[in-house]
Amino acid sequence: MKKIENTFAVTGFVGQDAEIRSFATASVARFSLAVSRQEKSGDQTSRVSAFQNFEAWRKNENTDSFDILTKGTLLTVEGYFKPERWTDKDGIEHNRITMVAVKFYPAAEREEAPVEPAKKAKRSRK
Repeated sequence: MKKIENTFAVTGFVGQDAEIRSFATASVARFSLAVSRQEKSGDQTSRVSAFQNFEAWRKNENTDSFDILTKGTLLTVEGYFKPERWTDKDGIEHNRITMVAVKFYPAAEREEAPVEPAKKAKRSRK
């Protein structure tokens, strides 16, 4: 059976300063990224944007990385999807997918077009 990886990598702008909560041995930062892509419809091109929510956990002695989670910072976030399920006080079941950020770092300001490898010249056989 083929192994399926549960990972993601996304780049976007931090929507607002992270909400950081500290516990006995660890802290969590919750933050959002504004992500977008271009859509083309006929001759018109438009940008479609959305906010994605993330959480990042660190041991209390390693929370310095949270300092870059400020509004407007262009970040690349890598992590995994964590399914959550719970029942509220009225007995209604809920579920959601949480995006857990394992790594996040400043992204390059501008992506450059990938360089295509040179095509090999064909040799003729005689």
